[in-house]
Amino acid sequence: MTHTRECRQVSGDELADQAEALLSDGYRLGLVAAHDDGDRLRVVYLFLAGRPDRRVELEITTPAHDPAVPSLAYLSFPMSRFEREMLDLYGIMPVGHPRPRRLVRHAHWPQAWHPMRRNAGPATQFEPDGRFPFVTVGGPGVYEIPVGPVHAGLIEPGHFRFSVVGETVLRLKARLWFVHRGVEKLFEGRAAGDAVDLAERISGDTSAGHALAHSLAIEDALGMEVPEPVHRLRAMLVELERLYNHATDLGALANDVGFALANAHAQRIREQLLRLNADVTGHRLLRGAIRPGAVTLRELPDPARLRHVAADLAEVAELTLRNGGIRDRFTGTAVLSPDDARALGCLGYVARGSGVCTDARLDHPTVALPVTSAAGGDGDVLARYTIRRDEFAASTELAVHLAETHTGPLQATASIHPREGTGVGIVEGWRGTIVHRVEVDGEGRITRAKIVDPSWFNWPALPVAMSDTIVPDFPLANKSFNLSYAGNDL
Repeated sequence: MTHTRECRQVSGDELADQAEALLSDGYRLGLVAAHDDGDRLRVVYLFLAGRPDRRVELEITTPAHDPAVPSLAYLSFPMSRFEREMLDLYGIMPVGHPRPRRLVRHAHWPQAWHPMRRNAGPATQFEPDGRFPFVTVGGPGVYEIPVGPVHAGLIEPGHFRFSVVGETVLRLKARLWFVHRGVEKLFEGRAAGDAVDLAERISGDTSAGHALAHSLAIEDALGMEVPEPVHRLRAMLVELERLYNHATDLGALANDVGFALANAHAQRIREQLLRLNADVTGHRLLRGAIRPGAVTLRELPDPARLRHVAADLAEVAELTLRNGGIRDRFTGTAVLSPDDARALGCLGYVARGSGVCTDARLDHPTVALPVTSAAGGDGDVLARYTIRRDEFAASTELAVHLAETHTGPLQATASIHPREGTGVGIVEGWRGTIVHRVEVDGEGRITRAKIVDPSWFNWPALPVAMSDTIVPDFPLANKSFNLSYAGNDL
């Protein structure tokens, strides 16, 4: 489907006024991407609006020897974090930022080393005594509980510091980027049609979502037109990815309050869905099926099989919520208010559970689909559980519809013709809206890839929701958000 995209070159004096006007007109900040063009650095601010699909980029340049841009942190919390990321990785100073402290680079990183710059080279000696300062919350009876970054389970590293009185959390600070992998740097120099394997590994449980966002961005940059049946098959794969992840977490949430039986059945359902994925694409995580200009399926999912799984999961969810003790633990726990969700720029089921309707399938569609997107609830664990339960049922029906109405081959490939260009890909992944922006040179090689997983926007919401929540409910609250470390720590 069509969208409008506009790129405006702006000066420092014009930047704030135009950004304010876009936000006032209903746009949201999609990403901020810095670029190293040699003697100058360039910053692109992407603003998005839906229904109809509109995309506006504001572009500003600054000298490489002393890079600085006016800070827009006063406009939104997400903007302030993008600026801190840009300062860490490119050394571009956001002039006027209220707290331009480190975000990505931990305290032991070399002060003057900015790894995304062309001339960064390998890291110099790391600072062994570097420490990250945490705000200390004082008062009678207040104590701290540090958790991580190394955890007991199969989980990526993240540090959580609780300031607690009794069992009640006064303040939670989450510290991430312990495994910053330099993923965006790895895209540089790769052929436009040969980087999807890297996109699939941005966040392993969102392989199809990131592969599709990357492919859409490449197709946009190269001016490729993809037939509607291809878009429909790709959309079906993203729904299959939503199904197995939602089933997994609905079981895990039950397990966190001691209902191991529901979790066992949910994991059984997850295994059925992973086997279905393997039948459809040859890979349990749906890898290898989506590429720029292409889609490859082995077979369509069996509608009867999908509907049977959906009925099975609905029964598990009903039994879970019928338990009074479980419903009591879910209700009123880790509440994220609608105002906080909007201010933080939350996406996906986290936003929808707080009554904020956001869905890229409706706002930025690639093809017309009968999408049912629900939003509502009290912003607590119960709301995030029920939203995902309802999304499972809706996604099943959407996948069934796409399978039953498909005509034609299950494989399609388009030729890739190199040309210089920029492109944006937007996909509603199972966690929320994924945005990829790429730049391609005349030889068809990627010169810059900027990736934003919805976890980037949703991670700051977890500490907010934990305020006045008891410490024993942290695992439950954390699972109800289920944010990606890998998708954040690029």
